[in-house]
Amino acid sequence: MASPETRTAAPHPAPGALVPGELLAAARPEVREALEAAIAGRELSFDQGLHLATSEGPDLQALIAVADQFRRATVGDVVTYVVNRNINFTNVCFVGCSFCGFGHGPNAPDAYSHSPEEIVRRAREAWERGATEVCIQGGLPRDLDGFFYRDVLRAIKRALPAMHIHAFSPMEIAYGIEKTGMPLRDYLRMLKDEGLGSIPGTAAEILDDRIRKELSPNKLPVKLWVEIITTAHETGIPTTSTMMYGHVEEPADWVRHIQLLRGIQKRTGGFTEFVPLGFIHEKTRLFKRGHARPGAARDEHLRVHALARVLLHGAIRNIQVSWVKLGFPGSLACFAAGANDFSGTLMEESISKAAGATHGEYVAPEELRALIRSIGRIPAERTTTYNIRQRFDQEPSAVAGVPARLQLAPVDKHVPYGEGSY
Repeated sequence: MASPETRTAAPHPAPGALVPGELLAAARPEVREALEAAIAGRELSFDQGLHLATSEGPDLQALIAVADQFRRATVGDVVTYVVNRNINFTNVCFVGCSFCGFGHGPNAPDAYSHSPEEIVRRAREAWERGATEVCIQGGLPRDLDGFFYRDVLRAIKRALPAMHIHAFSPMEIAYGIEKTGMPLRDYLRMLKDEGLGSIPGTAAEILDDRIRKELSPNKLPVKLWVEIITTAHETGIPTTSTMMYGHVEEPADWVRHIQLLRGIQKRTGGFTEFVPLGFIHEKTRLFKRGHARPGAARDEHLRVHALARVLLHGAIRNIQVSWVKLGFPGSLACFAAGANDFSGTLMEESISKAAGATHGEYVAPEELRALIRSIGRIPAERTTTYNIRQRFDQEPSAVAGVPARLQLAPVDKHVPYGEGSY
């Protein structure tokens, strides 16, 4: 189960302490009523959430202001990050998600697969550079042995007993169950016993089967995703949670998705964070065929992060930005809309230029701290489960003048969806 820190409900400040009265007064009555209900500590209905999810202009400004104050009441002015390495052990995948630019056929010239020994080598490099976490995910090759995931965990833990292993999405867990024939709970217990510390809540996209069939007909259905996540929580394995937005979905789908996550959290307490993931469209079949819009618009990033903070207030404490999707200026802007975590260093590109590493990114902890300071926040390195390892209250900034405006990073610098450490 997640640490007690991730399960503690946030206090609900008085309305007058939250936002300037003129911001709430300028919002439409239905938006103002929804925000006031949230401030009073009431769980919002679907209709109230939808009013917030479609907010624009003064309504959006009020939503952002409330989200920012909920963030401050919940976690203060600290912005956290984890020193980690993202290891994608293969890009061979048969699933064929239309939104993914990562998967390859087994005979593709740039297809690759890493052995457990190579994965351990990369994990050791990360440890030597200060990483406390490795995030391990990969494609689904048809010939994958169902016990490969177990063998990877075993090999890393034998070499690096103190390394936290954040690994294997619900889609990968489902594939392992299919390959081994083991019951879900037994399979998860085996992985936990071999060193699995937490599970990425990826493969969620939008938790609606109608949308999932359009994005990827071969992807696991919502019911199975929820079963794997809740069983992991019940087995004592915390997970993250994610949502991909900016493609074929609508604001109503955001609300249903986030409220489903909130319901799971109320039952299990096992989510450590929520990570909105903006859709990167240019190189995907989904967009090229005219089935998706070109990613999220400027205000949409702010709206989604703020909506998540408000709808998840008192349930999931941490809202993470994906800097590989938003770029640094976009991420900094979302820190003013309810987000409080900068994700991880990833490391992949700086350590190796091997096959697949061109899809990775790296940012040094010092740069993350300087970016956090540029918006007047306090940097802190955390563990995967959000225990603070070190605060940096007095460290001088090495990077100054980074603007907190929403500006997307160049597309060729983004990690395709499914690769990031979430």
